[in-house]
Amino acid sequence: MTRTLNVKDAINEALRQEMTADSRVILMGEDIAGGAGRDTDYPPAADAWGGPFGVTQGLLPLFGRERVIDTAIAETGFVGAAIGAAIAGLRPVVEIMYVDFIGTSFDQLLNHAAKLRYVYGGKVSVPMVVRTVAGAGFRAAAEHSQTLYSLYTHVPGLKVVAPATAADAKGLLISAIRDPDPVIFIEHKRLYMEHDEVPEEPYAIPFGVARIVRPGRDVTIVGVQKMVHTAIDAAEHLAKDGIEAEVIDPRTYSPLDSETILRSVIKTGRLVVVDESHPRCSLATDIAALAADTAFHALRGPIKMVTGAHAPVPFSPPLEDAYVPDAARIVAAVRSQFEETTG
Repeated sequence: MTRTLNVKDAINEALRQEMTADSRVILMGEDIAGGAGRDTDYPPAADAWGGPFGVTQGLLPLFGRERVIDTAIAETGFVGAAIGAAIAGLRPVVEIMYVDFIGTSFDQLLNHAAKLRYVYGGKVSVPMVVRTVAGAGFRAAAEHSQTLYSLYTHVPGLKVVAPATAADAKGLLISAIRDPDPVIFIEHKRLYMEHDEVPEEPYAIPFGVARIVRPGRDVTIVGVQKMVHTAIDAAEHLAKDGIEAEVIDPRTYSPLDSETILRSVIKTGRLVVVDESHPRCSLATDIAALAADTAFHALRGPIKMVTGAHAPVPFSPPLEDAYVPDAARIVAAVRSQFEETTG
């Protein structure tokens, strides 16, 4: 049975269902239960927050303070505690409010969570999830608006997931919680209220399997998370001119489903990668390099990247709107490929 849910509620449902099914699943983070409150009951104020976007609302009364744990504002401390808890047999889901705070816990993730299975010869696993929020367009300025997918993706031992739809958010989060290794689960703040049909029962979507959102024959457009929706808008505009774009949502970036992307590029002969991140050393550059290295023989035009600027995200609304890639920029990039091919 399916019903319509938004991304925020789909994530909440995944957490609730996995916590019900497995008592080892615990939540840790700042304000995820609304503060200390009282130990004996849960007055409304105690569950008022559920994190900055209300994703964990309602879980405290169901599972109690031993499993829904408000932490101090100390990401290094509670991410480290989660690593220890995972090694000891729990399955912690840690919330870092914004991906911009990556620096406060990066040593724990880079040098501990990501490497422990390797350095201990497979005798140790770290089954933990780090939920965090990325993305511009919320007027949250330079320190709360970045999309730092590539920093996590660069680290071997970390799996990196970025759902673009409610159905994917639920299925991918369930896979992340069940995974034996550390998973970085990145949620885009501008997608929380996007909704679609989501099955009621628990289900898991495997990592490393991209989704062809829109089939096409003339150009491949790979969108990174929210940019999937922008790419769909661009594809609809292009279709009016007789250009049929194939839109791909990779879903996960480590592992990356390179086969689906390359198969599409070989079919269409053209590639545009759309990534809200900065252009240097980003997912866009990684995917573009993959195609250039492996499918160069099939390319009928230069690979194009549509990205944010190599600059901090502006606070000014007009400047922030100009910073985030839009459908018009994607359409222009696609049309330029055809012009350069025939010109």
